[in-house]
Amino acid sequence: MQLGVVGLGRMGQIVVDRVLAAGHDVVAFDLDVAAVATAADAGATPAEDLDDLAGRLGDDKRIWLMVPAGEAVDATLEELDPRLDGDDIVVDGGNSHFEDSVRRAESTDAAYLDCGTSGGPAGAELGFSLMVGGPGWAYDAMTPVFDGVATGPAGHDRMGPSGSGHYVKMVHNGVEYALMQAYGEGFELLADGRYDLDLEAVARTWNNGAVIRSWLLELCEEAFREEGSELGDVADHVAGGSTGTWTVQEALEQEVPVPLLYQALAERFGSRATDGGPGRFSRRLANRLRYGFGRHEVARR
Repeated sequence: MQLGVVGLGRMGQIVVDRVLAAGHDVVAFDLDVAAVATAADAGATPAEDLDDLAGRLGDDKRIWLMVPAGEAVDATLEELDPRLDGDDIVVDGGNSHFEDSVRRAESTDAAYLDCGTSGGPAGAELGFSLMVGGPGWAYDAMTPVFDGVATGPAGHDRMGPSGSGHYVKMVHNGVEYALMQAYGEGFELLADGRYDLDLEAVARTWNNGAVIRSWLLELCEEAFREEGSELGDVADHVAGGSTGTWTVQEALEQEVPVPLLYQALAERFGSRATDGGPGRFSRRLANRLRYGFGRHEVARR
């Protein structure tokens, strides 16, 4: 299969690499010419602009967008739309709001697949978890590519109609916030409790057979190994929050109680008012975990 990839940041480059490794052809474009050159070095065909990319794809175009959610997606679709028809497929792999995805699916001539993508740059070697919404025929047509980008056939599925992929990813992120908060609070009690503990050893032991073992817990172990049990100069400042906010807003609209998800979001916002003080250990750990899975910059004191 031939795939056009638009947006060659950390995640976009991983999509390129994994699609190429799966034996498919890639045409790549980004506003950053250095990023295009990197993709070309990996084996992709470079495109000068979106018109050039569309022209190189020929009939039955398959295009994967990995651009920032919001205006960048709309601007890219607006420029591509004159070159697309109902036999073409566009995949939005960013963290778009599900209602925006529904609107885009209705207004775009091509079949539009909203693809929630989890795993982050740290998951590049294993592949991603892909939650896809949109027309069934388009999902089926993209399955060979999804097999390559995901961990394999079990790493992706069609969630339902347009919007459902990004809806599931939104809730996924809300759950992620709560899990990070739970680990953070547990380790905060251990750090401030009765015993002088090696928290790396605790995390490693829990990760071997305990009920609460997980990748996030592996990242806790990594954090304590690299920063120390007191987390060094890691600051009490947890960035991000848009998808968690959307999750809580949707819960309010649907009248579904989500106290754990709400509290985790509130803790994240509260971390931004510590004025450089020591703050809470749980939020400092959450800050470091975001680097672990997403390679987000670690705020430090």
